[in-house]
Amino acid sequence: MTVNVGNADRSMRALVGVILLGLALGTDIALFSSGIGQIVAIVVAIVMLGTAALRNCPLYTVFGIKTCKS
Repeated sequence: MTVNVGNADRSMRALVGVILLGLALGTDIALFSSGIGQIVAIVVAIVMLGTAALRNCPLYTVFGIKTCKS
């Protein structure tokens, strides 16, 4: 698998993923406490954390984007 996510991009994805997961599981905000909103936030958080961990974004591959230096 080729690496196409750089360090800054990776950090932002991880941060957004952790924040979304925290909001979905630990808050009473109406958007995140409804069933579908909570599920969407959790799925997006898992995708963000997964792409940060693997350093590969399938959409970047499709569009030919590469944010890493090498």
